Amino acid sequence: MTSRTVSPALAFAIAALGIGLFSMMDAVMKSLVLAIGVYNALLWRQMISVGLGAVAWKLGKSGRPSGRALKLHLARGLVTTAMAVLFFWGLARVPMAQAISLTYIAPILALLLAAVTLGERVGWKTLVASIAALGGVLVVMIGQGREVSGPETFHGTLAILGSAVLYAVNLVIARLQSQAARPGEIAFFQALVITATLALAAPWLAVVPEAAQWPKLILAAGLATASLWLLGWAYAHGDTGFLATTEYTSFVYAAALGFLVFGERVSAFTLAGAAIIVVACLYAARRRDIAQTSIEASA
Repeated sequence: MTSRTVSPALAFAIAALGIGLFSMMDAVMKSLVLAIGVYNALLWRQMISVGLGAVAWKLGKSGRPSGRALKLHLARGLVTTAMAVLFFWGLARVPMAQAISLTYIAPILALLLAAVTLGERVGWKTLVASIAALGGVLVVMIGQGREVSGPETFHGTLAILGSAVLYAVNLVIARLQSQAARPGEIAFFQALVITATLALAAPWLAVVPEAAQWPKLILAAGLATASLWLLGWAYAHGDTGFLATTEYTSFVYAAALGFLVFGERVSAFTLAGAAIIVVACLYAARRRDIAQTSIEASA
């Protein structure tokens, strides 16, 4: 358990910056997935991230990880691998803003999961907000059906929703992980676990990218590592439910980057659905006593 304390506002700002860098990484990764496929985009980016993570670990002077920290690194790395494959596969098939809006169910799910795994209290407000958030998802999907739709888009949407469920699990593990390890250690071991997991399929799927793709891979790895470090620091100083609300800043980034880089436009249905989900999640997270004591006791 860390004894470091900072203001909630600073932790929130650092988490929001981390989300901003992650949104930029999403745009770079979408370009890579369209060019070389989801597996190779993730594999080669993660290989670079291992090196960057090792530097962050050494600079952070974290020392050797504890046994408990290693278990959390392994658990989060495995969850993140499946989450990333589903998300980026889906992202290549749906507009960025729409994909991001669907992931906004993750904070609600994280609150429910925290209640089950960490002993946090969940009242009727959270349950009502969960139903409202699902309504927002339906609005986004209805809008998708009224505009450009088809098997690819539908399957991409399902992949994004599956990724959102895993991201909720990731948020809960992130809180526990940040109490057991420093940000540099987290960045290195998460990259290592993801790379090792993806490498299992390398003999059949790995293809060395062309030279033109390597600057994008390096940029994506740098953005991902910096984002993970910032989020690891923030989650070490704030409650899961409180910091999870920073996720909503990513919609602005996704809409802007989707338009500027891929020419994607945000539909009224996507805006309405995202707004419903955000309001529902903020309503559920208004309670600021989201059991930091319960989380820290289990850490």
